[in-house]
This record gives sequence, structure tokens and C-alpha cells, in this order.
Amino acid sequence: MSNLAKNYNRKKISFKYGKGSYLYSTNGKKYLDFVQGIAVNSLGHAHPKLVNTINKQSKKLWHVSNAFQIPEGEMLAKKLAKKTFADFVMFQNSGTEATEAAIKAARRYFYSIGKPKKNRILCIKNSFHGRTLAAIFASGSKKMTEGFGPKVTGFDHFTFGDHHSLKKKINKNTAAIMVETIMGEGGIKVIPDWCLKELRVLCNKKKILLILDEVQCGIGRSGDFFAFEKSKVKPDIVPIAKGIGGGFPIGAVLMNKKVASGMTPGTHGSTFGGNPLAMSVGNAVMDIISKKKFLNNIKSLSKYFLFKLNKIQEKYPSIIKQIRGKGFLIGIQLYKDQTEFIKKLMDNQLLTIRAAENVVRILPPLNVKKNEIDIAIKIIEKVCSQIK
Repeated sequence: MSNLAKNYNRKKISFKYGKGSYLYSTNGKKYLDFVQGIAVNSLGHAHPKLVNTINKQSKKLWHVSNAFQIPEGEMLAKKLAKKTFADFVMFQNSGTEATEAAIKAARRYFYSIGKPKKNRILCIKNSFHGRTLAAIFASGSKKMTEGFGPKVTGFDHFTFGDHHSLKKKINKNTAAIMVETIMGEGGIKVIPDWCLKELRVLCNKKKILLILDEVQCGIGRSGDFFAFEKSKVKPDIVPIAKGIGGGFPIGAVLMNKKVASGMTPGTHGSTFGGNPLAMSVGNAVMDIISKKKFLNNIKSLSKYFLFKLNKIQEKYPSIIKQIRGKGFLIGIQLYKDQTEFIKKLMDNQLLTIRAAENVVRILPPLNVKKNEIDIAIKIIEKVCSQIK
């Protein structure tokens, strides 16, 4: 009997090791892994540069308190600031920590300028910002919050795509609008660039902050370093995690100078956040993913992947309702529950994962090869032909 808690519905499979886009099970099978830890292993399994970085740094220094300067963290913060809108960075250990810290930063900013009652955060209903108490209530999902009362207050919600509802929910106590640039768990819904621009205009008009949650869609997954880049919008706060560590636990909150002014010593902390080992890995990931050639390759191959998937949708219009996504954050929306479809893909040695609205979520490593995409396409088409 397993002594692990039952809070995960785990599939009856385990893995011995991984290499690149593949996982090798304990029973000797090879699986094309298009889950990658849910968009975590941005460079696939056991990337040589990351392995070398961990080996090298682990022999020098793993952890010191944030009471001291950490040069590896300074270096990563500088790289992130140079690449993005951000002036300052706070390091965490996960996406949930990052979104929670983003909420704190928004509220603290208004407190610091003498407006403590401006503390409410406006989010999309049934979004996903993590699984800690504040984060689940930020998400506005009945399923996620059931049994975890009393309610964590301070959050309001609007329906995805309902601009009238959004504007109506803003009041004198609203501090920020927080949305995922591409909704992941919510069904791979992309917020169009024109909407992002309007959000920025609205936030400016109402003198509130814009938080763009890029925990899942950021760090190259969209084909740009951040999914909002093409809109030319400059958010005030961006929480990141997942891909920045390439499989190693790292989270961060990126902030502009205005917001960061409220985060004075003692306002936030993280025992493990920003440790030298994690920061060394983050620097190695940044050195690879931030290169223009690498990002252009994601754009090119993801365009090819989406084209092929749309061809399958045209061939099987009674099974596949829609192909969604951007870059390598892709969703196949089915007309019925996706459980059987995902199982059949797995039986054919392709690993995928579910999202809301009957969506099969596809998250290959960002350095996936074209022939690996072709293998996935063949398996997906084969499964479509088997579904009744």
C-alpha cells in the first residue's frame, strides 16, 4: 500500500529515466512525452547543459539565506530585466508562490501610496493561478474551492471574453486585473493582442495595475519569450515559473519600478527562493531560450504542428471541435470527454494531459524535433480513426 496521500489521480505507470522528448518506463516502454511535467521541462529531459550546470554548482554551493547577497540570483535578475519590461525581480520556488507574491505586491503598492482599501484583484472566472488558499479563490472555480472555506476574500471575477462584465466589476477598491495571457488549465484560451491592449488602456484609465500570469505560457512557450510581447503591452507585474527552471523548481515575480517601490525589506520572503543552485539552472535556461534563433525555431515548428492538427480536425470534424493555442501550448478540443482519447494516445506511447472544456493539452519541449512532431501527428490521427 502506498503511503502517499490520494490528492492525485495517478496513472498506473512510472518512469526510470528521460532523455530529450522521451520518457522510458520501468516496464521498458518508450513514450513521446508531450506533457513535460506540464510545461516544466522546457528543454526536455536531462538536457546536457542543465545536467552539467547542476553537477558543477552542486559541488560549490546549494543554499544560503537571502540575508546575504547571492550573485547567481543577481545575474538571473539582470538577464530577466534586460529581456523584459521588468525593473526588479523577486524569486520564489513555484508558480503558485509567484502568483501569491504578485497579489501581495499589487496590494502593497497601493498601501504604500496611502490607499490601503484598494486591495481587490479582478480575475477571470474558472481561471487558474495555483492551488494555495488565496490562489484557488483568485481562480474563481467552485470545484477548486469546495471544502476549503472560509472564503479568502479580496477577489472579484468576470467571464472570459465578456468585456461589459469586466468593466462593470471594476470599483473604487480594485487594485489590479490579473489574467493568464493564455489560459492553460481553463482550456487553452488565448487572449487576443487587441484585448491585451484594451486591458492596458483600461488599467491606465482606472489607475489600477495589470498582472499577466505567464507561469505556463511564458519563457518561450508561445514562440515569443512572453506570450504578450506581440501586443507591445507593458504589464506592471508578471509571475513566472515552470519553464524558467527547465525542470528545477523556480518561480519569480517580475515588476516595474513603481510596483517594486512598495516591496521594502520584510514585506516578503522565501526561505528557498533564489538559492544558488536554482539560480544557476535558471541562468543556463535563459542562455538557451532567450536566443532569437531558438524562439524562431519554436515559431516555425509550432506553426507546422498547428497546421497538421488543423488538417486532422478537417478530416475528423465530428470528433475534434477545435484546435486551440499558440506556439507549443496547444489544445485539441473534443466534442466529448477527453479521457478515452488521452488513454488511447498513451496506449500508442504518446503522453498528453487534460484541460477544461474537453481539451487534450499538448506541451512538447521547446526544442522538440520535427520528426517527433510527425510521430505525434501520426498517433493523433490513428486515435481519431479508432474513436467512435
